[in-house]
Amino acid sequence: MKPSLGERVYLAGVYLGLIIVALLCLLPLMHIASLSASSLRAVSADRVTLFPVEMTFAAYTQLFERTPILSSLSNSVIITLVGAALSMVFTVLAAYPLTRSYFWGRRAFTLGIVFTMLFSGGLIPTYLNIRNLELINTYWALWLPGLVSVFNLLVLRTFIENIPGEIDEASRMDGCGEWRYLLRIVLPLSMPVLATLALFYGVGYWNSFFNVLMFINEPAKYNIAVLVQQMIQSQMMLAQMNGLESSEQLVMSPEMVNSAAIIIMVLPMLAIYPFLQKYFVKGVMIGAVKG
Repeated sequence: MKPSLGERVYLAGVYLGLIIVALLCLLPLMHIASLSASSLRAVSADRVTLFPVEMTFAAYTQLFERTPILSSLSNSVIITLVGAALSMVFTVLAAYPLTRSYFWGRRAFTLGIVFTMLFSGGLIPTYLNIRNLELINTYWALWLPGLVSVFNLLVLRTFIENIPGEIDEASRMDGCGEWRYLLRIVLPLSMPVLATLALFYGVGYWNSFFNVLMFINEPAKYNIAVLVQQMIQSQMMLAQMNGLESSEQLVMSPEMVNSAAIIIMVLPMLAIYPFLQKYFVKGVMIGAVKG
């Protein structure tokens, strides 16, 4: 059926709004990438907008040679991979029992879990608890407090509840137990929402900043988010990176190095997202709407 004039105007407005939002997200990233790949003369003259001017990768070279960014990257990878894996395992183990009608007290457990979504113990009690557990300066202090996201748990629970009951009944008649049903039936059918939740957890752990500052004391264990923040605030570190005497000419500015560090920090997530994009909308929509 041919859309009416009002529908065409509405769609045009939606597309225009989406294009504006996309540009608002894309243009600042393009500007930062251009700053990181332009010459010092162009950056100092404020000639860089959306594309590199007098392209050079000196900022990236200095960044990898004179800063601990490689160790920070490896720390971020460890935090993200281990944290996301642990969170996915325990989210599945928490969500699956809440979907079983024969699980006694599942409504009370669900209300208790949702209660933690609305109220928390607070910053100081959390820190004291982590300290008493002797987890300070370990990555377990980053993994355990946020091991299961209540929002992700509820999305996964709703998704599993939407699996037809006939599949459950047929598997039980074939002698399928709880673990086998979960591993062989539920998880394969839940791949869209599992990929989406893995992306949520991965982005959260990769961008961990405040918890790292609060619980990690050794700079050698910092992730890349904390390193970039320190580089932006500390001009001394950037001056040491240049490694030049006062009589020598600088080949890069702090702004160039900061931009390069930001690009390196966001690049892994930008590279991973296209592979999970096809699961993203489907997983969220199916897992968030019951019926």
